[in-house]
Amino acid sequence: MSPRILPRPAHTVSRKDIDPDALKVLYRLKNHGYLAYLVGGGVRDLLLGRRPKDFDIGTSAHPQQVKRLFRNCFIIGRRFRLCHVRFGRKVVEVSTFRRQAAADEGDTLIRRDNTFGTPEEDAFRRDFTVNALFYDIATFSVIDYVGGLEDLERRTIRTIGDPGVRFREDPVRMLRAVALAARLDFSIDPDTVEAIRFLRGEIVKSSSARILEEFYKILRQGAARRTFEMLHDMGLLAYILPAADEAVARGGGDLLASLGRLDEFRRSGRVAVEDLDHALLLGSLLVPLGLPPRGAGTRERRREEPDADEGLDVAAEMASLGVDSEPEAPAAPASFLALPFARRDLDRLRLILAAQPRLREIHRSGRVRQMLAGRNYLDQALRWLEIHGGADGGELAAHWRSLEPVATTPASGAPGAESAAGGPPPGRRPRRRRRRHRRRTSPTPPTP
Repeated sequence: MSPRILPRPAHTVSRKDIDPDALKVLYRLKNHGYLAYLVGGGVRDLLLGRRPKDFDIGTSAHPQQVKRLFRNCFIIGRRFRLCHVRFGRKVVEVSTFRRQAAADEGDTLIRRDNTFGTPEEDAFRRDFTVNALFYDIATFSVIDYVGGLEDLERRTIRTIGDPGVRFREDPVRMLRAVALAARLDFSIDPDTVEAIRFLRGEIVKSSSARILEEFYKILRQGAARRTFEMLHDMGLLAYILPAADEAVARGGGDLLASLGRLDEFRRSGRVAVEDLDHALLLGSLLVPLGLPPRGAGTRERRREEPDADEGLDVAAEMASLGVDSEPEAPAAPASFLALPFARRDLDRLRLILAAQPRLREIHRSGRVRQMLAGRNYLDQALRWLEIHGGADGGELAAHWRSLEPVATTPASGAPGAESAAGGPPPGRRPRRRRRRHRRRTSPTPPTP
């Protein structure tokens, strides 16, 4: 199948809108004889005049060949072998062109997908037509194998191929279709909608960790309220989070209002996407549902990443904030799909909520500052105040941020100052210890 190719004068993608580090990767791959395309959502967003969140690259180079070109490259993944080229905190994702892999015998899910292929095969294995557009750095042209340019003009989300087959291969695509349509304010192709309604129960076959990761992306994208409304309409939300589905069915109320405030804060540009903590996102979803911040009827992750709060005694911290530690919540009735909220995130959410009354005690600013100084959940607690603190929440958060940070070490001269800080009090030079030399006594000669 011959692709539709738009030369540079016929499209709006410009190199000045592409991240400089992504351009470095594209040019180095091209200069070493490999095909190098900007792929996926980055091309879509540039054509729509939006600022892409990520700049992903597709190439004919295999992962080990990419790694030889970049010292800052790390190969990750088992199902998908991807290369992450790191520039400080930024990651440029590089993937080798692949072709559609066949599912194992007797299984509709694709478990592994590391069969390398051509750019055309790679386009046809992607999920939606608007995500299968390529930008060739060698010719500055946009390449379309699947009709994605037409769907962009129609503002339509459509699967590549039979939607029933594609959703059985990876049921998470149903969730992505709804989230993408909500974020871009697109409609969903009628055949795709029908397939989602018919296959919505297949979502329980997906990894709950992947579903949770998609939920975090939805909550960060700035269109969470619209996405949850559409998930309810499609029947998907009842299988993923029944309590949220019931809340939306009753009119939304607190839940949709909370998600709306989160969307407004996200779109205001006051915070970067990566600075929205998981605990903050969870609170915007769980607290309006009346679910306890601890437990919430979910499973915990067996292996959790190390966190800055590791080793923090949550019960003692709650007591210092003047809040009684909540008892362990009883397990909720088994739902269709239990999301594995991490205990670390739930505990941090409890501390964020417990700090809210203290942050409103302006008349006790000094004492509260001393109490919260150095707490690594303080910044997220102030963000919660900005989002959900009402009309005066932003002013209160600005007040606390304007105050000088309080030293966490005891004052000079206070009892135990030296032992608490692990050294002498600040401002005093350590006193040098003088070694006392023992006087050697000559041995007494034996008496004859």
